[in-house]
Amino acid sequence: MPEAETKRRDESSAGVLTVDSINTFYADSHILHDLSLAVDRGEVVSLLGRNGVGKTTTLRSIMGLTPPRNGSIQYEGEEIVGLPPHEILQRGIAIVPEEREIFPQLSVAENLRVAAQRSGDEAIREFTVADIYDLFPRLDERREQEGHSLSGGEQQMLAIARALMTSPDVLMLDEPTEGLAPKIIEDVVEIVEEISETGLTIMLVEQNVNIADYCADRHYILEKGEVKFEGHLDDLNEDRRNSLLGVN
Repeated sequence: MPEAETKRRDESSAGVLTVDSINTFYADSHILHDLSLAVDRGEVVSLLGRNGVGKTTTLRSIMGLTPPRNGSIQYEGEEIVGLPPHEILQRGIAIVPEEREIFPQLSVAENLRVAAQRSGDEAIREFTVADIYDLFPRLDERREQEGHSLSGGEQQMLAIARALMTSPDVLMLDEPTEGLAPKIIEDVVEIVEEISETGLTIMLVEQNVNIADYCADRHYILEKGEVKFEGHLDDLNEDRRNSLLGVN
């Protein structure tokens, strides 16, 4: 991959998503501790950190899948804590979970059809089935294949494609390159780039720091459920960066 060209944050740009001091639990386990972050419209922002620090929980909190017990999450200036996940999706936030969660017995085309497009609000970018097949030619070739028969990389592409069919304004990707072959990783990274160029805001959880640094404009590094760093990785000294990211 060529060296990433970093886009510095424009402090005057409008924040589309703001997370303010949320605390999220799994039963009695306190996972997120007064976590705050903000994402501007059109940005690609990554969440980095060791395994188990709360990156996935942050996405699930935003999506309403694991709602925070307190704190605020505002999307387009409106509070979304307490809304069910389907309403958050309808408002314009979509998530691609690490588990992908495609329908294994449905064909590629059927998986796309059941991802009903959001209606009522004007999305930043409306994705049609034709758009999806242009973006994912491999899915076009396999449109009649059932989901379970696809390779891991193809299932990941289908999971992303299904999320795009809802015409989101914010797309959250949880470990999109996990377990994929290097060539497929390159394809997924290229797709993320193409999606970001349409104007979508992207939140990316990614274990591969080089990929995250290539794709993202800014980074949040989490440790034990708290944000320990926000900005550009070049601003961290090597020892601090390695400590936060678990690099030996």
